[in-house]
Amino acid sequence: MTDSLILKSLFRLDNAFGVSGDEEEVAQILKDEMKGLYDEYIEDPLGNQFFIKYGRDRNKRVLISAHMDEIGFIINYIEENGLVRFLPVGYHDDRTAMSHDMVIKTESGRKVYGVTGSKPAHIMTDEDHEKVIKIDELYVDLGTNSREETLDLGVQVGDYMGFDRQGFLLNGGKYYTGKSVDNRSGCAAMVEIMRRIKDLDIEPTVCMVGSVMEEVGMRAGGPMINRFKPELMIALDVTLTGGTPGVEERQCSEIMGGGPGIKYYDWDPILGATGNNVPRRLTRKLVSTAEKYSIPFQREVMTGGGTDAWSASMAGEGVLAGGVCIPQRYMHTPVGTIHLDDLENTVNLMVKFLEDYESL
Repeated sequence: MTDSLILKSLFRLDNAFGVSGDEEEVAQILKDEMKGLYDEYIEDPLGNQFFIKYGRDRNKRVLISAHMDEIGFIINYIEENGLVRFLPVGYHDDRTAMSHDMVIKTESGRKVYGVTGSKPAHIMTDEDHEKVIKIDELYVDLGTNSREETLDLGVQVGDYMGFDRQGFLLNGGKYYTGKSVDNRSGCAAMVEIMRRIKDLDIEPTVCMVGSVMEEVGMRAGGPMINRFKPELMIALDVTLTGGTPGVEERQCSEIMGGGPGIKYYDWDPILGATGNNVPRRLTRKLVSTAEKYSIPFQREVMTGGGTDAWSASMAGEGVLAGGVCIPQRYMHTPVGTIHLDDLENTVNLMVKFLEDYESL
């Protein structure tokens, strides 16, 4: 699988710039990857990308989505000496923003590179060593000496910034690590599903959506549903895993290589109102499909996060919505890691689900 089309798609998508609110580069790559696989294409005002394959029944509609955006930062101030201040876009652990290569995408599309800096350990006090440095205390160094030099690079307040890191397979094995596998792995799975159903005579009309701004509040769910009006929506995303030091499996029961997680429940206690209790008629059908075709799967129950299925479920008059999620280590860091077998089995499950689909 190391030279497969799905891995090539993942590599292209993962390494694109796509901080929430500026998903244009990812959208263009997704369009390239989807070329020849769909019957109709729509881009809505938010930037959501709709790829529609007609089934035997135009009115039996299934929507599958994967969010294109990644967490990142936004420039909020330029110092007189040229250093740049920034704020988080999406949910971050402050510890992961320090001492990294960064890339800023300017208004013209030019990419400007820098590094995040802070006080050297040599002159830190005991109190400094005990403190987590907050993102709003950090800065990015672009190698300039004045505000004018920084502005001359095209950098302005309001520009988005992301981690500058290329993804790769760890030691040529089956673990892929990248800056935005959350959720470009879901996008890659979506492309591969479309490849495999392209010539299949399936009942439902299927719409694959690359969605925007999931990391800043799952904002695309309502617009997706209201535009396409499906009877079912499934979000392809990633999920937390256990099995590493400090993360017990009783807290996060998914394991790498164990197959996709069929979502039963998620809830974010920080945001309070967000979460999805997936109706049993959907989880039963996903599980029965996996069992029928001997596809490995796991049952997913998660707190601390959610997917576009949350907002989608409440759109319009309400929609049956759930999720199939790829286990991931080190979520919301630039070293997110997935197992290629889980990616492959996510595709297998969804292809068989669509082949067998009848209204639920």
